[in-house]
Amino acid sequence: MNFTAQQIAGILEGDVIGDPEVEVSKLSKIEEGTKGSLTFLANPKYNSYIYSTKASITIVNKTFEPENDISTTLIKVDDAYQSFSKLLEYYNQVKMNKHGIEQPSFISESVTLGSDIYVGAFSYIGDNVTLGNNVKVFPNAYIGDNVTIGDHTIVFSGAKIYSESVIGNHCVINSGVIIGADGFGFVPDDNGEYSKMPQIGNVIIEDYVDVGAATTIDRATLGSTIIRKGVKLDNQIQIAHNVEIGKNTVIAAQTGIAGSAKIGENCLIGGQVGIAGHITIGNNVRVQAQSGIGRHVKDNEVLQGSPSFKFGDWSKSYVHFKNLPKIVKTINDLEKKVNGNN
Repeated sequence: MNFTAQQIAGILEGDVIGDPEVEVSKLSKIEEGTKGSLTFLANPKYNSYIYSTKASITIVNKTFEPENDISTTLIKVDDAYQSFSKLLEYYNQVKMNKHGIEQPSFISESVTLGSDIYVGAFSYIGDNVTLGNNVKVFPNAYIGDNVTIGDHTIVFSGAKIYSESVIGNHCVINSGVIIGADGFGFVPDDNGEYSKMPQIGNVIIEDYVDVGAATTIDRATLGSTIIRKGVKLDNQIQIAHNVEIGKNTVIAAQTGIAGSAKIGENCLIGGQVGIAGHITIGNNVRVQAQSGIGRHVKDNEVLQGSPSFKFGDWSKSYVHFKNLPKIVKTINDLEKKVNGNN
């Protein structure tokens, strides 16, 4: 899709300096700009690139004045960074503006569909599913029986939403996500063999939740696995059965959360963190990457290490970790002197 400088300036309420009819169809970094691309300049340390960039249009602050000749058309705005972000959002809305039901796809006769629905080809929507207004289900998605999805939620290609799951409004379910798979529940017998414990609960995801690609959220054994409003989950996260994550908590990639763990509100959890089952983590907790959490955590703690302990203590200890060879040598030398004196 092509946009002229004049059209972009209209969206951003900016002023065109150069050719108002020049067109762009793609985005680029300023140092990698090519003909037909749009870029922006917000950080002064990149100023030199505006004189060499091949980008057709560059968004700049109104305060910017070129010191040499430039070939790119400028769009001057109050804040170049915010305007570029606004343009990305607008572009994404245009790109995602799909409607209707593509074929082949399967939609049960018992499904309830809201207005302005999009269902991509090869999708499957089971019995008694309810889809809200402006829901978009991209190709090859699977939505099992008795699932409810709220308004303005997007389910990307290849996502799998198992039966009984409940997803709120304005959520994003990325490709490869699995919601509602069986929790890891097995019961050993006297012979050391395992039989499967039926997982008959569900998953509840509240409003404004983003679930990253290839993340798995298991259904509860009984009751619900619950992801509260505003939670943001990165790619490749494992959330086990009966976990509850408090609102506005953010979790980075490859974190694993074991069954029945409870995580509070407004927490920030780094990548590759391991959280043991049946523990409670308070509100406003910060966990550094690759930490292992095996105990209850109070509000406002900052943790690092495996097993984790307070970040301040960990930082002080790390100074000594690095010097352990010297410390050991010093102790050995002292022991030799003491033993020699005796």
